[in-house]
Amino acid sequence: FISIDCGIPENANYTDSITGINYVSDASNIDTGVSHKISSEFNKEITERQFSNLRSFPEGIRNCYTLKPDSDHEKFLIRARFMYGNYNGQDKPPSFNLMLEADVWDSVQFPDSGSIVSKEIIHIPKREYIHVCLVNTDSGTPFISALELRPLPNLTYMTQSGSLSRYGRWDVGSTTNKTFRYPDDVYDRIWFPHNFYSWAQISTSSNMKSTGNFQPPSTVMQSAVIPANGGSSLMLSWKPANRMIKNYVYFYFSEFESERAKNQTRDLNIYINGKLWYGPLSPSYLDTDTVFSTTPTMNRDRHDIIINTTENSALPPILNALEIYQVKEFLQLLTNQQDVIMILFLYLFMHIKISVDAIMNIKSKYELLRDWQGDPCAPNDYLWQGLNCSYDANQAPRIKSLNLSSSGIAGEILPHIFSLTSIESLDLSNNSLTGSVPEFLAELQFLRVLVDGNPNLCLSASCKGKKNKFIVPLLASVVSFSVLLAALAILRSLRRRKQELCPVGKKGSLELKNRKLSYANVLKITNNFERVLGKGGFGTVYHGYLDDKQVAVKMLSPSSVQGYKQFQAEVELLMRAHHKNLTILVGYCDENTKMGLVYEFMANGNLQAHLLAQLAILPTDAEDKTGILSWKGRLQIATESAQGLEYLHDGCKPPIVHRDVKSANILLNEKFQAKLADFGLSRIFPVEGGSHVSTTVVGTPGYLDPEYYISNRLTEKSDVYSFGVVLLELITGQPVIQKTPERTLIGQW
Repeated sequence: FISIDCGIPENANYTDSITGINYVSDASNIDTGVSHKISSEFNKEITERQFSNLRSFPEGIRNCYTLKPDSDHEKFLIRARFMYGNYNGQDKPPSFNLMLEADVWDSVQFPDSGSIVSKEIIHIPKREYIHVCLVNTDSGTPFISALELRPLPNLTYMTQSGSLSRYGRWDVGSTTNKTFRYPDDVYDRIWFPHNFYSWAQISTSSNMKSTGNFQPPSTVMQSAVIPANGGSSLMLSWKPANRMIKNYVYFYFSEFESERAKNQTRDLNIYINGKLWYGPLSPSYLDTDTVFSTTPTMNRDRHDIIINTTENSALPPILNALEIYQVKEFLQLLTNQQDVIMILFLYLFMHIKISVDAIMNIKSKYELLRDWQGDPCAPNDYLWQGLNCSYDANQAPRIKSLNLSSSGIAGEILPHIFSLTSIESLDLSNNSLTGSVPEFLAELQFLRVLVDGNPNLCLSASCKGKKNKFIVPLLASVVSFSVLLAALAILRSLRRRKQELCPVGKKGSLELKNRKLSYANVLKITNNFERVLGKGGFGTVYHGYLDDKQVAVKMLSPSSVQGYKQFQAEVELLMRAHHKNLTILVGYCDENTKMGLVYEFMANGNLQAHLLAQLAILPTDAEDKTGILSWKGRLQIATESAQGLEYLHDGCKPPIVHRDVKSANILLNEKFQAKLADFGLSRIFPVEGGSHVSTTVVGTPGYLDPEYYISNRLTEKSDVYSFGVVLLELITGQPVIQKTPERTLIGQW
């Protein structure tokens, strides 16, 4: 089973108390969206944990999940589940479209804020992965609560063509009004109770066998309906959205009235739209009979079902359960398989085979923030930004051009472009590419390559022996050494930026009053300080919600001697320093003795907590399901932390020294993006490139620069030393100070 609870923190997982199914975060299946909790009004009423959280998509038209099903199966039940729950406080449920691969699967609409909507389809994927997309139709922000994938036997739910979208699945004889799914149903189909007032209900406590492929739950087959008042027919009907829809019907029968069945027969016929569809049938005793047709029913505005007894039947007709599916044709051709080829990655110490698009691999390597989701070329309305494709009749689309100009990409030109054999134009101009132009590009005979504006890119083979100005962390043979060099190279090689300098106002001034919050607001945000995230020398950090977004609220402890000065320093700095790798100050409270800082919430806590909890032997994929940071993840954290530190040193004028760089002050968001935090000890230099003599050395033991400690002279190099200690933590996984009698420092370990 693939069971995804959308919107819970990255690497989070849990076992559902009702089904026993393990659910995981959706963070590894999608790059976009915002996590939310439904309102407390609805949250207290739900019985299924998956509906407490959701992921909404306020940005972009199409946002897609990528699922990689088990290769041992061909057919899957795909289920998308939604509960609005007034998560945004607007009490206005949206409507939007759901796509599977490159075709519209269904529309999602809600009768009210508390309704649960489930969309199911039985589908045979065309590729090794499945794209499930939510499409904004200008009727509100799309969202999703849960996404589930269940394998099915190939001999079940067969059609002449197309996939099967669930119209209904009913436990028609239910006497408990309960919904049944796994573990009662081995395929985790959800059976909804439905009572027809014109029918009578019967039930048994005997266990029911299920010897066929469909295996309906015994709990469903233990009840049934018969005509009320001694009737001889069961009649029902349904109306498809249009008459041309193809319908497949599945009937489930079981005999359990043993005393009556000993001496009397129960024979029945099934009629659909006035014609004998199946019969006669005598249901098996305490076993299941599944009746279905391999040809669909269609060309009707309304379909009528009548289950009659035969002339020889002494007992009335019976029905235990019923399913109706409607055919959904997925006719849109997906991008050519040659452009979505299986490729090998060499990740550090081991080979891992990952089946992804060549183009998807380019995306992940260059870390492009584009609308690259779902199929690259299909449908044409959602063509990826920077791509042009060819669309020939009855042939899969091919990628003809790829424009990555001015995209901020760095590193070497990837060999994965070689698998795009039909590409005619490749624009890599105005980036920061290094190395040489690969010779394999010459083998693509129609290809025109633009590489202008890459000053560190060599255009001839003679440059192969030259050292790159920038360290390129690709396929390092010695992992720890390359991680160290790559992260240090960022600090040394990034140019000093003269634009967007962060001005610093007068000391102690608290500007931007629109960010100032009252203490009453802080109490509301934290729900009276209900949930503690952590404690430190400054005070206690609490979890909260501000404008439906998660925040962290750090309240100054009255016993903190240096607290108020640090409070002022941090507010002043964060009001003026803005960078993607610095924590964002959402607001602050300064009301008499009640002082606090409100930050963006960092779902994965601090780096130190992850490092101390992990093993010495590391996996080589991205942050894996066990929560262990990979080498790739560690390098990303080192790089992003370095970029934040470089901004303080070189992007601000006058420069700022953090003075307390350590793994505990590097916070990680839901995507493990690193951000520097805790600027209470930061010092602003009056002169760029200068130094400052401090009367008091501050910082954290183990991270302190020895030169700064001895001379009291503070420079940017003091932060660089501390950052080097963080790099050693990332590489070794060891604590900064060993918990031994010798208290060995990490540099001596």
